[in-house]
Amino acid sequence: MPSNFYMWFVAALIPMFVGAVYYHEKVLGSAWMRTNGFKASDLEGGNMALILGLSYFLGVLMAAVLTGMVIHQTNVFQMMMPEVAESGNAAQQQFNDLMAQYGDRFKTPGHGFLHGGVLALFFVMPVIAINSLFERRGWKYVAIHTGYWFITLGAMGALLCATIEYPALS
Repeated sequence: MPSNFYMWFVAALIPMFVGAVYYHEKVLGSAWMRTNGFKASDLEGGNMALILGLSYFLGVLMAAVLTGMVIHQTNVFQMMMPEVAESGNAAQQQFNDLMAQYGDRFKTPGHGFLHGGVLALFFVMPVIAINSLFERRGWKYVAIHTGYWFITLGAMGALLCATIEYPALS
């Protein structure tokens, strides 16, 4: 577990802020509404507290999982489980030595953005596209949502990669 896991709660705000701008009517909101056949009146009356609260909660879950995808050191820890978690175990000392030597590799905002963007293009986009095929939605719909997730996951990855820290194990 990272020592500053609270960054997951900060990163969870990114989808909401990016969405507020990206889906604004003067950016891509009008195109999104046309693609869905929505009118502004169709979007009124929703329980915004519930929508925003659940969106934030889901953002926290995404941030926790995304950490393992943008920070390679997380995978080393997972590979050495369960021995690395046992105090005084040789695997724990090996892990600490590895982190001392290589723990700062690829922990830049650019690297995190790259991984978040790749995840959006090669995982999220196919999920959206598969759903869209069955829902009989066009590629414009896929492109609009993929663009949002590319920016969002890239920004989340950048923040997490630059800020998440793992302390030495003891």
